[in-house]
Amino acid sequence: MILHVAVLMGGWSAERAVSLVSGEGVAKACESLGHRVTRIDMDRDVAARLAEAAPDVVFNALHGTPGEDGTVQGLLDIMGLAYTHSGLATSVIAIDKELSKQALVPHGIRMPVGTIVKSESLYEGDPIARPYVLKPVNEGSSVGVAIVTREGNYGNPIARDAAGPWQTFGTLLAEPYIKGRELTVSVLDTAEGPRALGITELIPKNGWYDYDAKYTDGLTTHVCPAENIPADVAASMLAMSIESHRLLGCRGVSRSDFRWDDELGEAGLYLLEVNTQPGMTPLSLVPEQARAIGMSYETLVQAIIDEALARKAAR
Repeated sequence: MILHVAVLMGGWSAERAVSLVSGEGVAKACESLGHRVTRIDMDRDVAARLAEAAPDVVFNALHGTPGEDGTVQGLLDIMGLAYTHSGLATSVIAIDKELSKQALVPHGIRMPVGTIVKSESLYEGDPIARPYVLKPVNEGSSVGVAIVTREGNYGNPIARDAAGPWQTFGTLLAEPYIKGRELTVSVLDTAEGPRALGITELIPKNGWYDYDAKYTDGLTTHVCPAENIPADVAASMLAMSIESHRLLGCRGVSRSDFRWDDELGEAGLYLLEVNTQPGMTPLSLVPEQARAIGMSYETLVQAIIDEALARKAAR
């Protein structure tokens, strides 16, 4: 069936540039599938532009706020438009790292124990023992993440003039730093239910897996499928990803990010967050894992669209 697909991309978040790349990739895939495509770089007039386009389905290729936090989802719900990825309530919870813990940890999902701190308090002393991680409560793509170590150059306590997220965000989430390996699992909704596509290990060539390492070609090695993962750890990771997708009410596709302290075995596996709007760029992890199991980028895009249309029809 030939569809009119509006691809919503860009916007004004810190992840605008990545969203534009994701959106253009999706738009070209839709065109190669024979669909009619309207590209929309989101601005404050997005409702009028969507109403004028009157698409069969909206492919939400936005990253960060307001495309990932429930704002756009609420708008699309009011307009009665079918759209890809998770709905309003799921988006509100999943983008907020503290709300996500409250939704997942009571059900047995192991996540780092965190504490919300006022950024000003960091100039007086550490909120928890070093090493620890500071991150905004509701940003993605490692935007604004800092690792505070005993030997770090932020100062002890953190200096006011030290560049870091405390200069941008009023409150931050502090979590213990988990040493070990960076791993991720994509979950795709299918007719049979959520399916984990595989496990990828991310090995940054310098430092850690920050924003630049994620989106700059050559800065991170992707091992897909991941190697040397014991069967019990792999099984636990896949199960936690599917269960987190289910508990949060994710739709279409999600990606769960993990840290694994391999010295502790399965007990060293921690879910960091669930991404409801994972990237669709040439370097993105969801298309890579799909490709590893024989699913083309175009087939992946069509599967996400099909889920959105089926959800709309079921309402």
